[in-house]
Amino acid sequence: MKIVTILGARPQFIKAGTVSRAIMEYNQSEVGSEKLEEIIVHTGQHFDANMSDIFFNEMKIPKPDYNLDINGLGHGAMTGQMLEKIEEVLLKEKPDWVMVYGDTNSTIAGALAASKLHIKVAHVEAGLRSFNMNMPEEVNRILTDRISNILFCPTQSAVDNLEREGYVAEEGRRKKEEGFGLVIKNGDVMQDGALFYKNLAQKPSEVESSKLEVGSYILCTIHRAENTDDPKRLKSIFEALSEIAKETQIILPLHPRTKAILKSSNFKLDTSNLIIIDPVGYLNMVYLIKNAKMIMTDSGGLQKEAFFFEKPCITLRDETEWVELIENKFNVLAGADKEKIIDLYHTFAFNNDFSIDLYGGGKASEIIVKELLGY
Repeated sequence: MKIVTILGARPQFIKAGTVSRAIMEYNQSEVGSEKLEEIIVHTGQHFDANMSDIFFNEMKIPKPDYNLDINGLGHGAMTGQMLEKIEEVLLKEKPDWVMVYGDTNSTIAGALAASKLHIKVAHVEAGLRSFNMNMPEEVNRILTDRISNILFCPTQSAVDNLEREGYVAEEGRRKKEEGFGLVIKNGDVMQDGALFYKNLAQKPSEVESSKLEVGSYILCTIHRAENTDDPKRLKSIFEALSEIAKETQIILPLHPRTKAILKSSNFKLDTSNLIIIDPVGYLNMVYLIKNAKMIMTDSGGLQKEAFFFEKPCITLRDETEWVELIENKFNVLAGADKEKIIDLYHTFAFNNDFSIDLYGGGKASEIIVKELLGY
């Protein structure tokens, strides 16, 4: 069985790496006679200088078989070029499956190219909804779900979203509504990755050791356009962080673009209390998460990683796809309101019982391999 995996950004490679390892483990086992061949295509959507040979070696991720080098374009031009180039790869490789991840332009382009060639599509991280159609990611994930043959859902809420949209999910049965894909609750491949990389964490050289006392600091990230491109929201968030940092250290890996926005802004901010560093590699980030007291972020991925590493999280957004973290009080939405952020930091009663299984307990990739073989 041949699988072509379409990826476009570093986080997708990290997620897909867990499935690639599950495929290799299956091939090395004596479970079945049928072997799986995986061909990896990197669209180049997010150019990342950190994705060198060292990145793939350190992360134990297979290198791409194809690099399409499509980046720096608008949504339409980028998606159109990806569709054309991915189709060429699929015609050459003739796979049984195309596997896509998440909600990027690479995701929808891969799913569309496969669907038009009548190649089965597997969507990992299916069923997620922010219910905000202004987000291009929301459009991508909804359309990808609609043309996928198997929808691998990380959570029960993702399954529930699909059922409300007309999909059918029945445990242990392959009943499908006509024209709708098979819904599988497999868990979250990010948890598989977190467990794998936990022991490979590396201390970042960007932060002095004296400022990395275990359990003493807050790890914060801010990168979403809804915050960085809105001066009022950005100012309010940084005023809150500056206030909190008077009593608890805050380490903030900050993207150069956000740094430039802060520097050129008309409002003056006192960031002297914050430990602002350049973005770090994934294994450095795992170290910072693992040893933090708390996470504050507008990142979807980091909200879940906070849970995987048993850290409370304050989310600097007005909504989140990971509603189960909110419902179980591992996470709380603060938006960009200064007073609310500070108040939640001081008063919110977080749940400290992380024994609940919300994301599959590290078996998500194994289930994906099993379901593809049995489809």
